[in-house]
Amino acid sequence: MSQLSKLVRTVRAFSRELNKLPEPAKTQWQRPKIGIALGGGFARGIAHVGALKVLEEEKIPIDYIAGTSVGALIGAAYCSGVGARELEEVAGLVRFKHFARWTLSRYGFCTNDRMDLFLNRILKVKTFEELRIPLAVAATDFLTGEPKVFTSGGLIDPVRASCAYPGMFLPVRIDGRMYVDGMLGHAVPTTPLRQMGADRVIGIYLSAHWVQMSGPRHLFDVIGQCFSIAQERMSNLWRVDADTVIEPDVTGMAYDCFERAPDLIRAGETAMRQVVPQLKQWLTAPEPGKVQPIAQTLPGTGVRTSPA
Repeated sequence: MSQLSKLVRTVRAFSRELNKLPEPAKTQWQRPKIGIALGGGFARGIAHVGALKVLEEEKIPIDYIAGTSVGALIGAAYCSGVGARELEEVAGLVRFKHFARWTLSRYGFCTNDRMDLFLNRILKVKTFEELRIPLAVAATDFLTGEPKVFTSGGLIDPVRASCAYPGMFLPVRIDGRMYVDGMLGHAVPTTPLRQMGADRVIGIYLSAHWVQMSGPRHLFDVIGQCFSIAQERMSNLWRVDADTVIEPDVTGMAYDCFERAPDLIRAGETAMRQVVPQLKQWLTAPEPGKVQPIAQTLPGTGVRTSPA
């Protein structure tokens, strides 16, 4: 009987010690980190300004930005602290001559060295480390063909390299290597955003071909059309890392249609507003026992998004 009593006391003591242990910490929901990938398209990339404008108005936070070509330029300005409204004003004034000048070279017809002056004027900081939003700039190593993603150091040369459209602009040298347009490696840089830590990724794809039924106007239209076709056929490579893809309607917009900035900005606004309800859903804590919805493509819309 004494042994039984001793056993009972031992069990009770053990139970009391267990009750003293702290309860497991409850997992607190945290909003997903959102990244936006800005694709290339030269003047048509002004549509990105409209998309960013909507995100600001709807107070949808952006934690990371990655840009290719004109997307790198707009992304760098935005991440440096230039707001969407200010970008809209700049877009209404900028022209081809502010970025490029004609030259005679075996590497291309133009140099984008004027972009140095332009970027020095609009950027509020000059290095990646100073940016208010982390940024990735996509370029392509001209010799190896490997994608290159810049995330540190000076901003201006990587942005110029990302905008160095082959055949039009001369390659840009950085640390002894030659780089050309990022579209060859990351047409829409969704993958770099995942690598930076984004949980949800928005991709903006400017998919319309440059040449309409009337045919090409000159050599640059021929080059642009070829790249547009290649991008469309390779789009499955970057779409896998996008939760939502929007495609502003830039049909009929030429590569140098800077004078149509208001139309391009409206196109970006319209496309982004279509997915605002889904983006806001990302920011809402799921009910207990429920998971966030999986992304899908809405048939016939060109918009890949999360279902309600």
